[in-house]
Formats: sequence, C-alpha cells, structure tokens
Amino acid sequence: MIGLIGGMSWESSAQYYRLINEGVRDRLGGVASARLLMWSFDFARIEALQHAGDWDALAGEMVVAAKALQKGGADFLVLCTNTMHRCAWAIDAAVKIPLLHIADPTAEAIQAAGFTKVGLLGTAFTMEQDFYRGRLTDKFGLEVLIPDAEDRAAVHGIIYRELVTGQVLESSRQVYREVIDRLVACGAQAIILGCTEIMLLIGEDDSPVPVFDTTTLHAQAAVTRALGE
Repeated sequence: MIGLIGGMSWESSAQYYRLINEGVRDRLGGVASARLLMWSFDFARIEALQHAGDWDALAGEMVVAAKALQKGGADFLVLCTNTMHRCAWAIDAAVKIPLLHIADPTAEAIQAAGFTKVGLLGTAFTMEQDFYRGRLTDKFGLEVLIPDAEDRAAVHGIIYRELVTGQVLESSRQVYREVIDRLVACGAQAIILGCTEIMLLIGEDDSPVPVFDTTTLHAQAAVTRALGE
C-alpha cells in the first residue's frame, strides 16, 4: 500500500492520485486501481511555516503524517512535494517504512537519457538550498544550474501566487519559457520541473531541451514499487 503525504498543494496531490491510479490500471488492466492512503495537509499552515523558515516545525508535521500512514498500513511513503524533501531526514529517522525520495527517479531518468548538466526550476527553497541540488550532485553526479536571483524570484512567485491555487496563466508560461531559455544558454542539456505544480504550466513544447517532470516520474516510480516490478 502506498502512503501519500499530500496537500502541499492539493493541486499537485490530485495529479499524483490520478497518475498513480492510471499507472496501476494501465499495467494491470480492467478496473484495477491503486491501494493507497493519503494524508492531506492544510497548505496555508505549511506555506506560512516555510516562509517563516521554521523547518523544525515543518519536520514535526511531516513526522506526524508519516507515522499515521505507517500505522494505517502503508508499505512505503511518497512525499508529494519537492520542497518538503528538506525534511526527508526527519521522516527517515521516525518511521520504519522507506521514503521514495522524489529526486531519485528524476535523476535516474536523466542519467538514462545521457544528460549530465541540468537546469533546475522550483521554489526558492528547492533552487537555493542544498537538500535537493546536493542529492542530485552527490548521489548522481549531475551538474545543476539554477536561474539568477531575479529569475528565481519570478519562478518562486508564480508557484505561490498562482499554481498552488490552480491558476495557469499564459503570461506566466512565457516567463518560465524565458527562464528556461536562459538556463539553456548557460549550458543546461535538460530542465528539471522541480516543483510538483510546475507540470500544470510547463511541458515539452515549452522548452528547447527535454524536460523532466518530477511529479510524473515520482508517481511512476511509486507504481513500479507498489507492484513489485
């Protein structure tokens, strides 16, 4: 059984639910669907703690969810957000069931495609802090480029002002396209959509190089693990 820690935001958690169930149906056929549990946070509280920099409180919230899902019978955990992998260490320390880290299936797909230098889009926390970039570099040997300060602010703002509330604006898509173009000009061979909501805005047609959507790759990896493949 898959344990989903979601609601951060529910816009992307809904995509996880859809993608995982579609994946199980496609592999098993008929009316098969996934056995899963979801803990869904009130994102208003999580967002406030993020911007206050209270990562200790956030780690505590993630642990409560992880323990509840473990008690409910989950065999492994999927944290349905890139940013909150800042607290992956706390989850790993608190429960006996494994956490399927979102960076790993993304990096594995990038390696399989033969790329070594990638551009990363996400929240400011994901782009600027080492918990995510460091894993890509230290574990998988990827060189990770991030946008400049002005572009990081634009990418972050669109996520929190628009995407987490379900707003998908053509003007914001154009902003992201321009940021991607600048990363490619700096040598990025591919682009990581390193926030689970970005897939609502950006796809392959918006980039001159391949994009790797963490939401889809994470959900696919969860299906593979759940089915024992």
